[in-house]
Amino acid sequence: MRKIKYKKGRKIQPIFLEYTGHYKNVETEIQLFVYNNDELTECENLKCHDILSSIDFEKINWLNIHGLNDMKVIQEIGDFFKIDNFMLGDILNTTKRTKVEEYHDTLFFNIKSLLPNNESFQLNVEQISFLLKDGVLVSFQEKRSDFFTHIRERIRTHSGIVRTKKADYLLYILLDAVMENFYITIENEENKVDELLNLSKIDVNPRTIEKIERHKDNYSFLKRAIIPLRDSLHTIISIKDDNVFNAIESQNYSFFSRLYQKSLELLEQIEDDMATLDSATHFFFSAQSHKMNEIMKTLTIVSAIFIPLTFIAGVYGMNFENMPELKSENGYFITIAIMFIITIGMIIYFKLRKWF
Repeated sequence: MRKIKYKKGRKIQPIFLEYTGHYKNVETEIQLFVYNNDELTECENLKCHDILSSIDFEKINWLNIHGLNDMKVIQEIGDFFKIDNFMLGDILNTTKRTKVEEYHDTLFFNIKSLLPNNESFQLNVEQISFLLKDGVLVSFQEKRSDFFTHIRERIRTHSGIVRTKKADYLLYILLDAVMENFYITIENEENKVDELLNLSKIDVNPRTIEKIERHKDNYSFLKRAIIPLRDSLHTIISIKDDNVFNAIESQNYSFFSRLYQKSLELLEQIEDDMATLDSATHFFFSAQSHKMNEIMKTLTIVSAIFIPLTFIAGVYGMNFENMPELKSENGYFITIAIMFIITIGMIIYFKLRKWF
């Protein structure tokens, strides 16, 4: 599980921007969609000095930035939209928790996107941030991904109602697309958990419990990502009548309410899956204890069978001259027969008592 680590001696001032994520080799690129119900303009690899001439404030504008390594580009975008440096710092600092706030008519929303990693037990984590201001939605992604591919196609092909709505609706469907990644991640984890449940019933190898604990860490990380998202969405829908978030139209608050319900659904599913993992842990230790008890029972029965045999062997192993059986011609065979009868008799007795 990834944890936030404090770097001693690292002093970041508000005027200093630094990207703290893992994708430090990703080149910063700018993509722009300008559209309304009738027209669409799409710009790829846009330069900062072309943003002003490309944006049409009479239409809906979606400015998407891939890669957060070029501080000059990030600063120029911040200056263009009059975004304070503390917001830009939150965009670049990937250790920040999910939050929503409005400052100087700019709605800021950041969210963690989690996807399964097929090469390891850890999850792929990417922070995505959104700025909504004056009909322009600016999204910041750490790298190129296909989270929003279907939304771009809906805009291009005029599918659904996205081109008839304003930028706050676009923010909703982008957040919804990110939340779909949580469903994908949870489904992937559940498939692995089902395999672990079956494995824990037949295998008491310590590696099984190690895998269970790793999946618990993943679920804990998912929970830590979704809880602040739930709180942020609740903040939006709970103050809709106070006109606090001016960037969101009153009729569109219902869409964010849907996202809030999804977050509750995700948390409930995570709680159920974590309970399942706890059951798998208890079952593993119960199976391990049962196996140990079976081994101890077998060893005890074997020891009990050999106790009288050891006693007989010990008696006849004593070095007394006047032992009556020592001169018997068939004494050895008689003793072996008695020991055999005792053994068979004890086995039959244990079987009748269902001790094994």
